[in-house]
Amino acid sequence: MRKLLSAPWYKQSLTGVVTAVMLNGVLLSANVHAADYSPNFKGTEIAEFINIVGKNLKKTMIVDPNVRGKVNVRSYDLLTEEQYYQFFLNVLEVYGFAAVEMDNNVVKIIRNKDAKTSSIPVVGNDNPGSGDEMVTRVVEVKNVTVRELTPLLRQLSDQAGGGNVVNYDPANVIMLTGTAAVVNRLVKIIERVDKAGDQDVQIIKLKYASAGEMVRIIEAMNKSSEGKSAGTPTFLIPKIVADDRTNSVIVSGEAQARERVARLVSRLDSELESNGNTRVYHLKYAKSEDMVKVLEGVSKSIESDSSGTKKSSKSSKTRNISIDAHEDTNTLVITAQPDMLRSLEAVIRQLDIRRAQVLIEAIIVEVFEGDGVNLGVQWYHESGAMTQFTNGVAPISSIAAAAEAAKSTPGDIVPAVYSSETGEKISDEYRKNDIDGDYSLAADVLGSVSGTLFGIVKGDWGAVLQAVSSDTNSNILSTPSITTLDNEEAYFIVGQEVPIITGSATGSGNTNPFQTVERQEIGIKLKVTPQINEGSGVQLTIEQEVSSVSGATGVDISINKREIKTTVMADDGATVILGGLIDEDVQESVQKVPLLGDIPILGHLFKSTSNTKRKRNLMVFLRPTIVRNGQLMDDLSKEKYNYIRAQEVSSREAGLELMDDEKLPILPEWNDELSLPPSFEEHMQKVEDKKTMTKKEDE
Repeated sequence: MRKLLSAPWYKQSLTGVVTAVMLNGVLLSANVHAADYSPNFKGTEIAEFINIVGKNLKKTMIVDPNVRGKVNVRSYDLLTEEQYYQFFLNVLEVYGFAAVEMDNNVVKIIRNKDAKTSSIPVVGNDNPGSGDEMVTRVVEVKNVTVRELTPLLRQLSDQAGGGNVVNYDPANVIMLTGTAAVVNRLVKIIERVDKAGDQDVQIIKLKYASAGEMVRIIEAMNKSSEGKSAGTPTFLIPKIVADDRTNSVIVSGEAQARERVARLVSRLDSELESNGNTRVYHLKYAKSEDMVKVLEGVSKSIESDSSGTKKSSKSSKTRNISIDAHEDTNTLVITAQPDMLRSLEAVIRQLDIRRAQVLIEAIIVEVFEGDGVNLGVQWYHESGAMTQFTNGVAPISSIAAAAEAAKSTPGDIVPAVYSSETGEKISDEYRKNDIDGDYSLAADVLGSVSGTLFGIVKGDWGAVLQAVSSDTNSNILSTPSITTLDNEEAYFIVGQEVPIITGSATGSGNTNPFQTVERQEIGIKLKVTPQINEGSGVQLTIEQEVSSVSGATGVDISINKREIKTTVMADDGATVILGGLIDEDVQESVQKVPLLGDIPILGHLFKSTSNTKRKRNLMVFLRPTIVRNGQLMDDLSKEKYNYIRAQEVSSREAGLELMDDEKLPILPEWNDELSLPPSFEEHMQKVEDKKTMTKKEDE
């Protein structure tokens, strides 16, 4: 019974012991693995050091070829896996290298200065990183400008190594790159420096002075004080803006700066001693004589309003207002009361602005295609029978007349001459030279022939066959352009003046005849008036004309003319079509002998056929470009200038056949800077230097 009872007890005890031993072993093994790294490297190649760490941490290491050197380091403590990896990063940072960890358990070992451009992680407040791992962090600055803060942080960052500090002004943020420990330190410095100051806005209402004039005076004083004390902090310099609508001065800045401006404004905002006041306004863009008309109308309107409000008051006085223009200096001289001066000054400030300009580029494209075929046969018989057609075939009657006129006439026979006294022969009988025919008529006929003219004569019959095929293609491209001010008409023409007879008269008995001639402009004309609307729209009133001389008529010359008059709305830089013409004309003309010309196939021997086909495509496009500043105008001028210069350079490269290539002119390179001649002092210094050099050479 004991064996039977003891057996189960023995098995249970043994099982408990084994379980306890195994549990202790597992715990002991876990503790050993949790801190089983004790690195010790002496004179070890850094590549071998990286290889050993990679095996221990089970990471794939990719080493840059520039990573070289030996490592001497030893740790007397057992390190965990995380501590071991940080120890690895510390050693690399000391020796000037960095580890960039990728997502696929791959670590790249590169130089510190190359790490800033690698794919290092971007961290934030939730995961700022630790130790010497390379990170990038974007910090938003709220109360100070990053432009002033960046130089301070760069002094605390390893700019020569992997550190980098970059500021982005539009968003007022700083981008920090470097080890996590250094980046976190810089972030703490930014948080302490980025404190809100006592910035506020104060509105000062003026009673007597003008807000715009007050701001001008204060800004002039601040500029002069900045020149004397260049070390004044930025936050102590207030920002001042004039509100002309309410005649107020808006001041923004620290309390001390705002208080200083407020005291100055209160002293200057005092009533004038006299009722009248005279001001001289120097205009920048507007014309003084044009401005006088506007200001006189405004002053009359203000005076009528003020007189209406004070009509019941007995103490109302008449306002003496004088507005004159000095055209030589483009200035206005105004004498009026202070409130009237403020109103007129506000009008001047809004009207005396830089007016925008518009560059109008027109594109005129004309494509013409023409095809024609003429075929005709004419017959002739000596007895007088003939056929004669006029649609492109030379008349056989003209050919016959020319041939007859070209025949030479034999000379007359001169009989022998005998002496009347003796009867002796003085001279023998002879024939005069043949008289040459007249070839001028044949030349006229043949000169009017185009294509092939073939003639044949057999007995009393003759036949003439003429065949011609014509093909005309023309492609005309014109790109006129013109620049003008807003709401100013501009006119542009490229062409010539052609004389046209307008009348003729003769005196009595057809004596003293004379003709009246008028010259007409022929070429490309462009007349445009732009009006810039709010936004980017431009309204254009356009007159576009393309004319050319097509040839002479029985009376005078004929002129081809294409003209467009229209008003369009276009966006800035957009191309619009003004108009176009697509014309196609097909004509067939047949002249034939009745009955004989209708015979199939053989009928072509008794008729003349002419086929013509003409097709014309004409399109006119226009593109306006608004020029609001001088920089854009300079860029457009430079683009056009370089285009013409490139054409001249290309012509010189092609060369001249009979002259030196250097004879071709080339524009100089575009130069934005104005080269001024040397000053008198510089000139005299060069003269002295030249004399000194000459004296030394003589010695």
